[in-house]
Amino acid sequence: MIGQLCAIVIDCPNPSELADFYGKLLSLSRIDDAPDFVLLGTPERKEVVSFQRVPDFRPPQWSVPGHPQQMHIDVMVADLDVAEPQVLALGATLLDGSDKPVGYRVYADPVGHPFCLLTPME
Repeated sequence: MIGQLCAIVIDCPNPSELADFYGKLLSLSRIDDAPDFVLLGTPERKEVVSFQRVPDFRPPQWSVPGHPQQMHIDVMVADLDVAEPQVLALGATLLDGSDKPVGYRVYADPVGHPFCLLTPME
């Protein structure tokens, strides 16, 4: 195992409004609430969905390539320096990295979808 699913992150123009919708739809509560980022989940931090503000948001349109789906997966790992070579070996590409083993790094899957490896901030 390389890591564990941490969150699904959805781009949107207004994180608070979209979090209200998904909170009611999925019976999730706000765990973290900031103007540009809202995190929903259970008290045990399970079923986590995040919403992040994106300037000039263009809504996706089903089956229209010019308006692709806008979300990515966060994967929790213990150490970025240990996990990175494993995901690269699977076919990922580093997009935005840090030379520190704590924090986050952004990768693309083999067909270009972004995902992040994160470490606990504790």
